[in-house]
Amino acid sequence: MSMELAKITSKGQITLPIGIRRKLCLKDGDKVAFIEMDDQIVIANPTSIAIKNVQEAFEGEAERLGLRDEDDVVALVKEVRRNRKTRQSADRA
Repeated sequence: MSMELAKITSKGQITLPIGIRRKLCLKDGDKVAFIEMDDQIVIANPTSIAIKNVQEAFEGEAERLGLRDEDDVVALVKEVRRNRKTRQSADRA
């Protein structure tokens, strides 16, 4: 576990140390999330949290759909696109 310090300004602002910004993959203008966990506040990158939530939501879907490798994914995408074009053509007719 490592620890870094930052000073709070009179306006309640802090500068996140560069090591923390790098670890969280933060750039100028990015937002940070403050998460209360028990008696601690954790600072996190909300984009990373969103990606993790999506990954968890889709967990097991590849197996359910029979997708074993990248070729299977490409084939599924092509099939979906073909079906979409077919439906769009039928809707226009």
